[in-house]
Amino acid sequence: MAAGAALALVVVACGGGDGAASALGDGSLGSVEVGAGESVQIRSLQATTEVGSGPTNDLMVRIAVADYGPIHGFEVNVESLDEGCSPEGGEAGGSLIAADASVAGVVGTTCSVAAIAAAPLVTGAGMTMISPSNTSPLLTSDGAGVPGPHFHEGYWRTAGNDLYQGAAVARFLYDRLGVTAAATVHTGDAYTESLAAAFVANFERLGGRITGTGELADEQTDVAATLRNLAADGPQALFMSVSLTVGTAIVEQRGDVPGLADVPLVANEGLLDRIFMSLPQTAGIYFSSPNVRFGQNTNQGTGASAEEVLANYRDASGADPDGAFWGHAYDATVLLLEAINAASAPDGDALSIDRAGVRQHLSEVSDYQGITGALTCDAWGDCGSQRIDIVEHADPADITFTRTNVVYEYEP
Repeated sequence: MAAGAALALVVVACGGGDGAASALGDGSLGSVEVGAGESVQIRSLQATTEVGSGPTNDLMVRIAVADYGPIHGFEVNVESLDEGCSPEGGEAGGSLIAADASVAGVVGTTCSVAAIAAAPLVTGAGMTMISPSNTSPLLTSDGAGVPGPHFHEGYWRTAGNDLYQGAAVARFLYDRLGVTAAATVHTGDAYTESLAAAFVANFERLGGRITGTGELADEQTDVAATLRNLAADGPQALFMSVSLTVGTAIVEQRGDVPGLADVPLVANEGLLDRIFMSLPQTAGIYFSSPNVRFGQNTNQGTGASAEEVLANYRDASGADPDGAFWGHAYDATVLLLEAINAASAPDGDALSIDRAGVRQHLSEVSDYQGITGALTCDAWGDCGSQRIDIVEHADPADITFTRTNVVYEYEP
């Protein structure tokens, strides 16, 4: 909160427009009424007590709100809730938000497992939810027109779909490294298991052979037996789609497992955080990562460049973002604010926001220029560019370098 307050001193708000000829929406989902002197209310539902993308996302939401400025003269207020990267946290946060009729929209969640619990509650209340870092295909679609089992109207995301992350890892191993036999391990939740499944399907489609699939508990620290089982059939590489706890255990224990100690290791994007990457045992491994080479990209809603946004983040936090989705969080927030602006109509000294209009605006987003690139939202909520990079971790003492040390690029 202190960092959010400081932003008011360093960020010049560019404003969210001073009116529209007519607001979007048909009233079918009701409206949010903002009284004179009140603020437009949005919520940031993130894994704020977890390491990695959660705190980064939350701060970036506040930076984007400050950059965007008022909506039709009404200030925007952000309140943060912690989803704990868990179904229980998602349900608790989603319930609180759904019960608050003043909320115009939600940026969240950080984790797919939390979104599966939160999205039906938030969208069921007629609200709109847009995530910067959910990647499970279960929340949107299979990429071929079939909605996922946890798809809900009113949900969008700027993060990529793990179907493409799985394809990127498979192609990197098979085409670039010449790996024809690989193992994978996951922790059994909606994010890690669906990502591992996407990798398996794509690797086999290329002609590769999966030698084994392991499953570990989210907080499991003794992983030696599972690693020995995975090593038994001679994999030439291991793709791990796991939690921080399990990832740490794997890199610390695999050196003692014959047949697995020296094979290439690829880690999922969720492990792109400083705690994990600082471990000396992570030197030389690869990470799948959303593209974070934003260059001179500018968000069209605020006019802020990627460099300016990153500088504001550093000023507010005193450090680089500890997560790969900082640009996605900025774009997600601005898209939500643009949608609220488009669905709002002044009513005397008050403001009326049509909930259906917020969704209508997002459903029509096409070739929107964001920090992360051009964004187009499909019918199932996928708005991201789907560009995936594979980065090589050269030096645990130089994490900033690793994030841009791209050795393979994938774009569908």
